[in-house]
Amino acid sequence: MIVAFSISPTSTSDDGSVTEAVAEAVRVVRDSGLPCETNSMFTNIEGEWDEVMAVVKKAVDVVAASSPRVGLVLKADIRPGFSNQLTAKVERINKALER
Repeated sequence: MIVAFSISPTSTSDDGSVTEAVAEAVRVVRDSGLPCETNSMFTNIEGEWDEVMAVVKKAVDVVAASSPRVGLVLKADIRPGFSNQLTAKVERINKALER
C-alpha cells in the first residue's frame, strides 16, 4: 500500500513556523527504512498496512510531543499483491506522456 499523509501541528512559535516539528515527523519516516518521498504538501510511504500505519502513528506522536494539537490528512492506495508502486506508478505516467 501507498499512503500519502500530511501532519499539521499547531505552532507555538511567534512566527507561526512548524518546520522543526514537521522535520521530526519526516525523520521518523525516513528512519523507518520504508520507501518514501517528501514533497511540499505530503509525505508518501509504501509498505504493508501494519508497518505503514505504525510509522504514521510514530510520526504523529513525535509531533504531538511538541504541539498541543495535531491535524492529520491521510490518503491510501490499497492494492494487494503490488509493490514498488511509489515509483512504478510515476514511470507508467511518464511512458504514457512519451507517446
